[in-house]
Amino acid sequence: MMAVGGIPSRTAIFRTIQASTYGSGTIEASGAIQAALDACPAGQVVQLSAGAFLCNQSFVSIHSGITLRGAGSGLTTLRKTNGAQPDTEASGDPQPLVIIGPNRWPRPDNTTSQNLTIDGAKGSMSVTMANAAGLAAGQIVLLDELSGASWQPDRLGRGKIWASPDYRVVWMMHLPLYGGDDCGGSDSSGPFDPPSTRPPQAMSWFCRTDRPTGEVKEIASVAGNVITFTSPLHTDYRVAHGAQLTRYTGGNVHVKNAGVEGLTVVGGGNGGIRFEAAAYCWAKDCEVTVWHDEGFAVNNSFRVEIRDSHIHDAAWPQPGGAGYAISFANASSEILVENCISIRANKVMVSRCAGAGSVFGYNYADDGFINTIEGWIEIGLNASHMVGSHHVLFEGNYGFNFDSDHTHGNSVSMTVFRNHLRGIRMPFVNPHTGDTVDDATQLGNGPRRCVGATGYTYYMNFAGNVLGAVGQMSGFTYDVTGPGGMDRPAIWLLGWDDQSPQPYDPNVAATAIRHGNWDYLQNVVTWDPTNANHT
Repeated sequence: MMAVGGIPSRTAIFRTIQASTYGSGTIEASGAIQAALDACPAGQVVQLSAGAFLCNQSFVSIHSGITLRGAGSGLTTLRKTNGAQPDTEASGDPQPLVIIGPNRWPRPDNTTSQNLTIDGAKGSMSVTMANAAGLAAGQIVLLDELSGASWQPDRLGRGKIWASPDYRVVWMMHLPLYGGDDCGGSDSSGPFDPPSTRPPQAMSWFCRTDRPTGEVKEIASVAGNVITFTSPLHTDYRVAHGAQLTRYTGGNVHVKNAGVEGLTVVGGGNGGIRFEAAAYCWAKDCEVTVWHDEGFAVNNSFRVEIRDSHIHDAAWPQPGGAGYAISFANASSEILVENCISIRANKVMVSRCAGAGSVFGYNYADDGFINTIEGWIEIGLNASHMVGSHHVLFEGNYGFNFDSDHTHGNSVSMTVFRNHLRGIRMPFVNPHTGDTVDDATQLGNGPRRCVGATGYTYYMNFAGNVLGAVGQMSGFTYDVTGPGGMDRPAIWLLGWDDQSPQPYDPNVAATAIRHGNWDYLQNVVTWDPTNANHT
């Protein structure tokens, strides 16, 4: 939204809906809200009064040019009582509360894919196509490429791994099969799910099959077969990797210039607020709590902004997507998350085959946990958990750590700038057990690290960060290397692995830039000796 002057301040109220008309949360209100949104002219607001609105029968869907606005988070509540419940694994009715987008499951139209004929270079504003038919200025499109993976030596010493020769893309699939792999089996021809002719489903969970590296773009102009975008490419897209441009068509065309403001959203059985094929859309002053899946989900989207919002207390904080606070997925690009609080969820932030050109800035992110394994210190600030995420900036945040995981594969080329990364979580109460979790006194909790990056996480940039905290650094080591790292409290835990025997990938540290970071173990700023620039 910054590219177009920020979130618009719309003043024309099309219709005001009173909570008291619908029993202040006792009578179904989703139909009335949807009818108002459907009738609302572009550039105007559907206003909800203070109070509660029951939305059990359906989510509300916001169309292009419309704002849905409450009286303020904590004052106006959209509540789903048949969805997620506190400390309950079952999701109930698996629907979200709010969708900004054309439908629940938008997808790019694979029949429109066209090959690039010249490599698209990082920083370039344009690409050259074999055929530009159907492409036009203003369209939102998908740019992606094949992984180019084949069996490569596993740099963590576990036989072979399914990766591109340059390890830019690494799928968590081994030969021989390794526990936790994302495939049913492996042989010399590659990983597979039964039957052996089917590629692993993980290769298409959050991208087109085997195309995890991508970004959503906006077309500025078309001249012959040259397509110019409104923003530069964030990485290279290579002809040798089958780089393609794909349109969204029909009922999957992006919703633009729509937003949700001033609401609390409770009980989403399939997320709270979802951006599904949205462009230049936003959430402002929103609270999301008690949800399954993702509190805020951003899928197939471009230039979405989430600001001044509070995401807290997932219904069932578990791995596997059961309680993620903020999620980027499906090549979503140039997203801004600013001045938000994200706490008491499994992953406080996650990126899956997405994130190019995005900024996660000036947020408070804490208390990531697993409710049944409360001593496990989750990854905090991160843009990982699935293959292909790249080029996300983390600036000015407070978090318990920065890390990546390679549960499904790797992420690359993130920048972590001027954050305070404490290394442990602030104390909190686990609602599942009633226990107070306090990493400062419960020394068996871990892994303790200010900055981590698991194996295969390459080309990371860390500059100007504050690491650790006064009085908590007893037992910490500055830079933990070698096998078994996760059991050793660390300022830096680069190249680690959580599977026995906890092997080590030295290439993570070797490809990282670490410059001008202060830590409370040494009480000094540590500079990269090869970089004389200290300003």
